[in-house]
Formats: sequence, C-alpha cells, structure tokens
Amino acid sequence: QVQLVESGGGLVQAGDSLRLSCAASGRTFSNYAMGWFRQAPGKEREFVAAISWGGGRAYYGDSAKGRFVISRDNANDTVYLQMNSLKPEDTAVYSCAADRSFRRAPLTTRAREYNYWGQGTQVTVSS
Repeated sequence: QVQLVESGGGLVQAGDSLRLSCAASGRTFSNYAMGWFRQAPGKEREFVAAISWGGGRAYYGDSAKGRFVISRDNANDTVYLQMNSLKPEDTAVYSCAADRSFRRAPLTTRAREYNYWGQGTQVTVSS
C-alpha cells in the first residue's frame, strides 16, 4: 500500500515562502509521476503542479506558474513544492498525489489519474 505524508504547511503572511514536502512509501517512487493539488473551503479541488517520474519535466497550473516550483528527490522518495510570493488566495489544503500509471508521459492534470493521496497540509496566507 502506498502512503504519502505531507508536511511543511502553516500560517504565513502575503509575500512569504513555504516549502511543502511529501514523503512516499510502498512502491518504487521513481517510476511514477507526482502531483500537487489544493482545495480551498467551498471550492473544487485544483491542480497545482506535476513532475515526471524522472524529474525532468514539470507542469504547472495557472495559479502556480512563475511562483511555485515542484521538484523531487528519488533517492529519498520525496516530492517538494516550493511556494514563493504567496497570496491570500493560495490559502487551501495542499495534497500530494501519486500517478496511477507507470512512467506516464505526458503529465496529467486530472485528479482521477492519481490513485494515491496524502492527507493534506493546511496553508494559510494572511493579508
């Protein structure tokens, strides 16, 4: 069974930075793309970013482009989301997810293509 555990969320001010981490276990991490999604109260889940199984390709949602960077460390089975220039509208629960397909290409933004999810970490950005 795959387990994903996020950490790094918290309360910050607008303009600050945060780095989220997601530690994976249970299968060969390096064979699967990983994604980050977020969900704010009363809103639908939103794609944030995805990274290929080898780490060479990344794709970002519109809200993340230019401010967030996704990366991964396959030696330590961890994926990261560096969030810079945070805005109050970035407030949400952020969850990492593991792609269901072996070495998928191209990356997908669709939540149904990710079959393992972490419990989420709260990010709150005050104005």
